[in-house]
Amino acid sequence: MARGRILIVDDEVGIRNTLRRILEDEGYTIVDVESGEECLGILAKRDFDLMLLDVWLPGIDGLEVLKRVAGTPGVPEVIVISGHGTIETAVRATRLGAFDFIEKPLSLERILVTVENALKKRRLEEKNRLLRSQIGGEVTLVGESAPIVDLREQIAKAAPTEGRVLIFGENGTGKELVARLVHASSDRSEEAFIEINCAAIPAELIESELFGHRKGSFTGAIENKMGKFLLADGGTLFLDEVGDMSLTTQAKVLRVLQEQTFERVGGGETIKVDVRVIAATNKDLGEAISGGEFREDLFYRLNVIPITVPPLRERRDDIPLLAKYYLDFFAEKYGRERKTLSEEALEALADYAWPGNVRELKNLMERMVIMLSSEVVTPSNFLLDRAGYRKGEGDGIDWSGPLKEAREKFEKRFIEKALERNDWNVTRTSKELSIERRHLYRRMAGLGIKKENRNGND
Repeated sequence: MARGRILIVDDEVGIRNTLRRILEDEGYTIVDVESGEECLGILAKRDFDLMLLDVWLPGIDGLEVLKRVAGTPGVPEVIVISGHGTIETAVRATRLGAFDFIEKPLSLERILVTVENALKKRRLEEKNRLLRSQIGGEVTLVGESAPIVDLREQIAKAAPTEGRVLIFGENGTGKELVARLVHASSDRSEEAFIEINCAAIPAELIESELFGHRKGSFTGAIENKMGKFLLADGGTLFLDEVGDMSLTTQAKVLRVLQEQTFERVGGGETIKVDVRVIAATNKDLGEAISGGEFREDLFYRLNVIPITVPPLRERRDDIPLLAKYYLDFFAEKYGRERKTLSEEALEALADYAWPGNVRELKNLMERMVIMLSSEVVTPSNFLLDRAGYRKGEGDGIDWSGPLKEAREKFEKRFIEKALERNDWNVTRTSKELSIERRHLYRRMAGLGIKKENRNGND
């Protein structure tokens, strides 16, 4: 993990050179400037973890610099140094956010100790921020079926290593949960777990999300941004739905995996990181490689330890345990009375195909806790049909008749619902349904699916 990036601001070249030599010997990355104007200019272009700031500078003095940067995004920790220090100056510097105030002549031993303490404070604050953002994430793998027992064993073997993990599974099976469990049982568990959904971010923005960007590097880049790789430095980065990443981004991710270095969008500085990457996909990457949609070399870099998460229909013995777990979980979350499942309800859940897997079951139990008045849950509360799909209310479909007609009725309504969820964007809908866009167009034409405008005309 990078030791830390430090900016030295002092008009005395001897002090800058001495501090640079001592701190570089300790493994820090150092940049030094001689004026407040230079300091503000470089802070607008680059990020630092710590700044050693002299008070008496030509032009803009140190306290004015401190005042201008205080409260801005990504501001470094600041240690103020001065050869004419007074209690009043120290108090002003502290009120403006300085970590400490050190008088000249400098004690190099005190400098090293103060620098280390300031960086520890910064890392602790960042870690606490990340942990707060992760509160509520599930870290429990519920179930006792053979597939889940096997999955736990795979996680236990993979977690303590540095091997990259590639998680396969259908939507809603719990791939993110498996990634979190691998991180939680690893030597990096005290560091950050950062996730990014590669399918949810537009192609033109994903490189900024992964690597960060410089202010002004593209339209909308109004401030410097730290990317996911840097946020995950020392910890774990989870690339969810990695199969949806563009080939251009795949090439850049491959380079990071090979060299553990990258450059931000719009910036020439090479940044070194120490990150364990866990990826997940619901796609057949072998097929994607054959179709030229996924890099084979990236696949082999990611697929050091493959783990497959079973769909819920292959672990039906776990359904009662999962249902009860989520009923209790949401009852506690919302402060509601705990509910129980009738024997008939348990049978109905066991017979259902669960196309949405654990996520669908979780959502159903949440709805029971929120919407159901009675303490006992019965099958009539579920609105599930035997084909494994939720029955529509008021959808105008006659569910009787020949099987071929029933299939077409269902397929038409199913595609329409998916299009509605995606604002009739065919590209996004085809990705959600895991079919080629041209095939979706053909099915829409064959089933007579058309988008109506607000005036009701085709």
